[in-house]
Amino acid sequence: MAHSRLAVAALLLATTQAVDRSKFRTCQDTRFCRVHRKPPVPPPSYKVDAAGVALVDGILRLEVSDQVQPPLLVSVAPHADNGVVRTRVVEKDKVRWEAPDVLLSDTFELDTKAALSKTTDKATLKLSSGHTVDVTYEPFSVQLTPPSAKEPSVVLNQRSLLHFERGTTVGAEATQEVASKCEKDYAWDGNECKKIAGYWEDGLARFEDGTKEVKEYVKSTSEDGLEETFSGHTDRPKHGPTSVGIDVSFPGSKAAFGLAEHASSFALKPTTGSQYNEPYRFYNLDVFEYDLDVPMALYGAIPLAWAVDPSRTSHNTAGVFYNNPSETFVDVSDDYSLHFVSESGVLELFLFAPSTPAEGFSQYASLTGAQELPPLFALGYHQCRWNYKDEADVRAVHGRFEEEDIPYDVLWLDIEHTDGKRYFTWDSNLFPDPVTMQEDLWSTGRRMVTIVDPHIKRDNGYVVHKEAESKGLYLKDGSNDFDGWCWPGSSSYPDFTNAKVRQWWAERFSLENYQGSTSSLYIWNDMNEMSVFNGPEVTMHKSVVNLDGVEHREWHNLYGMYFQRATAEGLMLRDANKRPFVLSRSFYAGSQRWGAVWTGDNAAQWSHLKQAAPMLLSMSVCGLIFVGADAGGFFGDPDAELMARWIQAAAYTPFFRGHAHHDAKRREPWSFGQPTTSYIRRAIADRYALLPYWYSVFAESRFSGLPVMRPLWAEFPSDSGALLLDDQWMVGSALLVKPVTEQGASHVDAYLPPGRWYEVHGAAPLTHDSRGQRVRAKAPIEGTAPLFQRGNTIIARQRRLRRSTVAMATDPYELTVALDANGAAAGEVFLDDGVSFDFVRGGFARTAFSYANGKLSAAPAHECDARARALGVEAADGGGFAPANVVERIVVLGLPASPKAVAVAGRAVDFSWTAGALTIRRPDLPMAGAWAVDFTF
Repeated sequence: MAHSRLAVAALLLATTQAVDRSKFRTCQDTRFCRVHRKPPVPPPSYKVDAAGVALVDGILRLEVSDQVQPPLLVSVAPHADNGVVRTRVVEKDKVRWEAPDVLLSDTFELDTKAALSKTTDKATLKLSSGHTVDVTYEPFSVQLTPPSAKEPSVVLNQRSLLHFERGTTVGAEATQEVASKCEKDYAWDGNECKKIAGYWEDGLARFEDGTKEVKEYVKSTSEDGLEETFSGHTDRPKHGPTSVGIDVSFPGSKAAFGLAEHASSFALKPTTGSQYNEPYRFYNLDVFEYDLDVPMALYGAIPLAWAVDPSRTSHNTAGVFYNNPSETFVDVSDDYSLHFVSESGVLELFLFAPSTPAEGFSQYASLTGAQELPPLFALGYHQCRWNYKDEADVRAVHGRFEEEDIPYDVLWLDIEHTDGKRYFTWDSNLFPDPVTMQEDLWSTGRRMVTIVDPHIKRDNGYVVHKEAESKGLYLKDGSNDFDGWCWPGSSSYPDFTNAKVRQWWAERFSLENYQGSTSSLYIWNDMNEMSVFNGPEVTMHKSVVNLDGVEHREWHNLYGMYFQRATAEGLMLRDANKRPFVLSRSFYAGSQRWGAVWTGDNAAQWSHLKQAAPMLLSMSVCGLIFVGADAGGFFGDPDAELMARWIQAAAYTPFFRGHAHHDAKRREPWSFGQPTTSYIRRAIADRYALLPYWYSVFAESRFSGLPVMRPLWAEFPSDSGALLLDDQWMVGSALLVKPVTEQGASHVDAYLPPGRWYEVHGAAPLTHDSRGQRVRAKAPIEGTAPLFQRGNTIIARQRRLRRSTVAMATDPYELTVALDANGAAAGEVFLDDGVSFDFVRGGFARTAFSYANGKLSAAPAHECDARARALGVEAADGGGFAPANVVERIVVLGLPASPKAVAVAGRAVDFSWTAGALTIRRPDLPMAGAWAVDFTF
């Protein structure tokens, strides 16, 4: 019966066209947003007590008051050297809960050399970085101005929207269900009450006859903030109304970006009526079949924004990180000022006014951490489906990859591999010998990923539940364990905000506890927003508390990050010194330290292919680097053209996975037949050829905090023509990608920023000397995504087509040297063992390549700078890894003429000259070492 109900529910699911927005609250439905989005005119004005302003141990401390409520404490703390300024606003006589574990440290090194001066109307801090911080007394504001600038880059409270509700104690039961016309365990189908058979991901009850609940949405609220009702659930905050808010302005900025995650354009849109009439919302949710071009909440939340002004010659990027994990709305004005309003917590903001975007990304990484360097295999191709149905299916899919000569690294199993959705188990009828199955994959260098979600089936015969219940590890609904509905049915949820619970969870991944697992098995964390099918907005009541008694409303957006962290720590506990791989759907700031993230349940539509890049760029500039979207779309059936184009585009995104819903037709690379199979094979093969470059850029990110997938403004911040583009992007600093996202297209019009570019796909490279203009590039479907290499760069490839990254370990390399108009080029290649944490202790080799004046040189570049050490790289330098790989081919683009001779240490080497490209064959030079190739003209 369970399977028949699933089939009927799946049929109903498949016919749904879009998200049911009525299930999710808007600002108007949410008292703290509705009241404080449009405050009284004029708004309350906070004033600084000038007599109390003091610089104490490197922190400027002061009090502000609106003359109505007790004063608030404000601290302005400039960080040492880099000009980052941390501003906090808290209550004077009451301590509120604050999020731990988001920041790398709560005690950053402060700028003790900052000098304070005061006048009658403001206090000024002159920082050692050359930045200036001005605190205006009345009305209160904080301004951060970069060195030599005439106006500030970022201003707090310029519009006087600071508010801080003080709350009140609510004695009644915090949450209750609104009276229903149906008895318990029954729901309304539109005509009568029927017994509930289960719930589905859309949040509606399902009945035995296959029909579903007809929801009557009830919305009511009290303006005093003591009670709100939505979708049959009434919420009474334990502490009453405790919302906070403040505005942030970026004077002169031409656009703003970030605020991940939303299915919207990369550039933030005004939300006050001209484009959107709703604010961007941060409240991590399982949004079933999400809409596009809306500011609705999705699976993750990183309240970080960057503003850019290309007209400035320097310091043309500014940013703010608003560290509050409670439900938050953000209004964007026409001038790109932001207004943050949160349900609870404190105000903690970090202000950035970097000299370059790269410096800004590094500054943010110094706060919340860099993206952990993935194991090399994780950068290969991943094949997934809900679900590969049994071991025979797994063998067949794996065998077909071998037969078709298509590389891949990981095969995935979704929830149906388990025994009744009991995670850490296997369905013994379908997967009777999972260890042998994994060992067979590993014999060809392939890994497996299984799904492990946070909801634990309430079954006394299930050891994970029995142990969690007996040890008191679940989140609490009053004095009882919270009981909600998810895939297994009745489920409870461990309190991953608790370190002891995370340790217990980590131990579940030992080979002894996770029976049937091996060391080549990695993990996928889904549904971790957290998803509760019968809860308000398909999540948990806000009054549920963690083991410390803190309400869910305070830490909601942290749960997914904590869950991914606990899982990653489990894999590290299982495999000492090995880097884990964990994919998560939900995230918050800091999630980058624990693994990869994808954009969730997209659809097999051209519009969703187009939407992938803006979403991934937004996540990337928010510090979440290892990101991807399901290639082909999760819901629905792509045709052959859409599938080929999606794979071509996804091959140039950080996380590369094909995935599909269980109702979708099979779409493995061969499913569409020829010639589509060959198109997909080529795209995947090109990804593998470029893995040395991808891995080097990921290493750069780990050592510096820079994104891997970059918007053009990150590399060209002064180019106004590049500012708003979100349908093309940079991979590192060397490659520009402009994929096809229009049905039937055979070319693209790519924008090339000023400089020399080489169109590298095709029979011969085409050279473009751009002044900042669009070029038309051919994009036949039998090719790959149009790709341009930037002049003055050198990148590495491995051209031999192998079955997986393991088989590539000792393969030789090809260097592509792309000269700029001055005949120069440079680049770096990073190598290590691809799996361990040895690199943080110096176990890596990094080689710097350069070309100038007729000589191509290689030299070790093992030094770790202060940025890397701040991000947890322990070694002063590298060099502790000695690869045996050699350079077997060098391609030089942009030489004005063919040289007469090419020599290595006096030894002549073979070369050829074709259509502007010089190819040197078999120089057999070490990838890690010092050498030179001399060109005689």
